[in-house]
Amino acid sequence: MRSRTLVWAALLAVLAGCRGAAAEDKLLFEKPSQFSTVVVTEDAAGLRTLWFDRNGVRQSVVKPGDPDHIELPYARAMPVGLALVEKPERMLIVGLGGGTLPSFFHKHYPRCKIDVVDIDPVVVEAAKQCFGFREDETLRAYVDDGRRFIARRPATYDLIFLDAFGSDSIPRHLATREFLGQVRKALTRDGLAMANVWGRSSNTLYESMVRTYQDAFDELHVIDVRGAGNKILLAAPRKLALARGELAERATRLSRARQWRFDVGEYVQQGLQDADQEARGGRILRDADEPAPQ
Repeated sequence: MRSRTLVWAALLAVLAGCRGAAAEDKLLFEKPSQFSTVVVTEDAAGLRTLWFDRNGVRQSVVKPGDPDHIELPYARAMPVGLALVEKPERMLIVGLGGGTLPSFFHKHYPRCKIDVVDIDPVVVEAAKQCFGFREDETLRAYVDDGRRFIARRPATYDLIFLDAFGSDSIPRHLATREFLGQVRKALTRDGLAMANVWGRSSNTLYESMVRTYQDAFDELHVIDVRGAGNKILLAAPRKLALARGELAERATRLSRARQWRFDVGEYVQQGLQDADQEARGGRILRDADEPAPQ
């Protein structure tokens, strides 16, 4: 059992691109929390990285003062939903990390009200102290369990981004059918949900996660983030009726119109996969498998 755990950890290190900070990196922040030890380092290029534990997988990479700089490939693919909801009024991000996505969205959609929820107050502290994350009238951070937060806000959000990880994996109570039912209820009529998950190489529940999203939503698109171990799940509570290639085309037009430094459409074009195939062999994850916290 121990050998299998070590192999899994090694795969995570490869897929994340790095496990543990380099010896020459400068330590800016280190503080234990109820969930892990939150660590922030800075490299010679001025990039700051958030880790859960010194030898953990990197969670966020930020270039302070430059919200347009998106370092990690998965974060460049996450905005894909904005190609279908081009004028969002309110969005939710579950999982703050270093504040990469909230800061990026806040710059490009300044009138959109953005809520960010993270269960760990030390992560919020680190984001404000080391990554330049700032709240204002349209950007708010909440310390809460993402599931409880979502359950209290039916029909609220045009977009929900699920990007919550523990040290190595998504908390189980944020992957069940019951939780995704709450996510669906929290969306507006034309809303969408995007989720960042590990692929099958490092996630034994990957097929089941995809199967569970299929059961909870009317339509699901799976994007493999090339060069990383991440998969982006785009879930809709309705049929989207997209022609072949239309999602990629819309994402490219959006990227150009917003003058982003990356083309979301390329990630869709290169990585769009068949959801039925990705879910093959999976089962629907239920709270009964591992009860959610009350």
